[in-house]
Amino acid sequence: MTEYKAPLQDIRFVLFDVFHSHRYWQQWQHTQDIVDRETADAILEEGAKLAEKNIAPLSREGDEQGCHWQEGQVSTPTGYKKAFREFASGGWIGLAGNSLYGGMGMPCTLDIPLNEIFNSADLSFALYSGLTTGASLAIHSHADDFIKSRFLPRLYSGEFSGTMCLTESHAGSDLGIIKTRATPSDNSTYRINGTKIFITGGEHDLTENIIHLVLAKLPDAPEGTRGISMFLIPKYKVDAEGAATTESNGVTCGSIERKMGIKASATCVMHFDDAEGYLIGEVNKGLACMFTMMNSERLFVGLQGLACAERSYQNARNYALERFQGRSATGLTEADKNADPLIVHGDVRRMLITMKAMNEAGRALAVYLALELDKMEFSDSAQEKQTAAAKTALLTPIAKAFLTDTGLDTCITGQQVFGGHGYVREWGQEQLVRDARITQIYEGTNGIQAIDLLERKVFRDRGETLHSQILEIRDFIHKNHTSEFAESLEKAVNRIEALTQNLMIQQDNDPNTANSACVEYLHAMGYMLYAWMWAKMSVTASDRLAEKTDNTDFYSSKLSTARYFYNRLLPRLYALAESAESGTQELFALSPEQF
Repeated sequence: MTEYKAPLQDIRFVLFDVFHSHRYWQQWQHTQDIVDRETADAILEEGAKLAEKNIAPLSREGDEQGCHWQEGQVSTPTGYKKAFREFASGGWIGLAGNSLYGGMGMPCTLDIPLNEIFNSADLSFALYSGLTTGASLAIHSHADDFIKSRFLPRLYSGEFSGTMCLTESHAGSDLGIIKTRATPSDNSTYRINGTKIFITGGEHDLTENIIHLVLAKLPDAPEGTRGISMFLIPKYKVDAEGAATTESNGVTCGSIERKMGIKASATCVMHFDDAEGYLIGEVNKGLACMFTMMNSERLFVGLQGLACAERSYQNARNYALERFQGRSATGLTEADKNADPLIVHGDVRRMLITMKAMNEAGRALAVYLALELDKMEFSDSAQEKQTAAAKTALLTPIAKAFLTDTGLDTCITGQQVFGGHGYVREWGQEQLVRDARITQIYEGTNGIQAIDLLERKVFRDRGETLHSQILEIRDFIHKNHTSEFAESLEKAVNRIEALTQNLMIQQDNDPNTANSACVEYLHAMGYMLYAWMWAKMSVTASDRLAEKTDNTDFYSSKLSTARYFYNRLLPRLYALAESAESGTQELFALSPEQF
């Protein structure tokens, strides 16, 4: 795999020039004394350096070696332990963690771009810290102070790692039928018995203890998801201060999965045999607690799709500049060579600019969503917090599914640029395709995300939250009505509004509508949001060019890429909308036996 370079120029452009994140940091009481633009720049530089020099070189070898299971113990690839210690000692795991428990308290708008960088460097490596961050968030949001003080400092420091344990062999998307059971003990703890599968980071050799957040049911629990509780179960029991002891807690790894990709990430079958667990949150309210972690991880997974796509784009761009094949349609451009570089060919350019357009819009959307998460956390206005929470709920399934669907497409496109060389292991493109594939599946398949978007986030409030989001876009259009993209963006917004109304009418008459049209709807929404992101970026780029600042090539490339998106990619929205509105008759015309 070719060398990775963190896209700091584009990250800074989106973070500071487009969304002015640093201005919000200075407004909020919690962040104004800990981070400003200069501090954020330094953190981004250090994170990029760590990713490029220490983490990215592990990716190829990690994929070749994979993880190894022996008698319940899992070993990670060569170099992982040293790199993880360096990563943890730098404070990167607790970067956005609560400062009361040893975290750095940084805003999500800074944490999100860094997560993209680390995932681009090595997705498997980043999973170990990513799940730990998510588990820490759930504990901080729902555990009592006793649990927080014992476990959060060690999770933030990387002494402990975290997992989420939901899936069982018979219970995937339908968690209401899990069989793992929790029995109350005399000392306010619980005894947990059951088996969980597909547990990322369930067992490894990177930390001295592993903290599992496990969904289970009490003996008298109601049926279905209303009877699920969440428990914290350490691999090794801890002492009164929270330090790991050598006493096993009845947690064992039965095996690890042999997977298509992310081979250096241990995906485990975990057995809990009378394991001592601590209740997190209220009895029978565990799924709501776990959703705190799941929603965080869904954005994290969306970033994984973007991260793989960015790595694929960089590889493909470099290859297209260096590989000489064929002649330009307008004649030989390299007089001293018998062929031209791939970059001169129209179809290669189409592939590269499509990758660039989708990646840069995805990055902007991720930062926009991170800003809404920061408003939820730090704003002094109750109304702003409420509005941000609603927008975050609406956009999270889109960020998870659209960034990963298009992310895999981008990885495949990058592979195509390489031709036959993209299919062999030497260049690393096939690894990116294999690694990116899982992002469409875990943390709720993208089909589940689409159902969640249309049924729960749009239909449930009859489009009220969506309307609020669209009002923000319309306000942007009104303020920038002279922009060359304002008219096309308004047309896209109008089509989404009409599509939403049409589907609500269809759903009232046919309950199969939402489940049948949801994927096309989510993708159409994704293209509308990307169009908005490109319109915002183009306005900023135009302003910078008018100021005659440096980096004119960078800003002019933004405008050219925006034009390509609007002319060549945004039209997909209208085809998706037409497909979504076509009804369910053909889908249900066949009997099960006819398939």
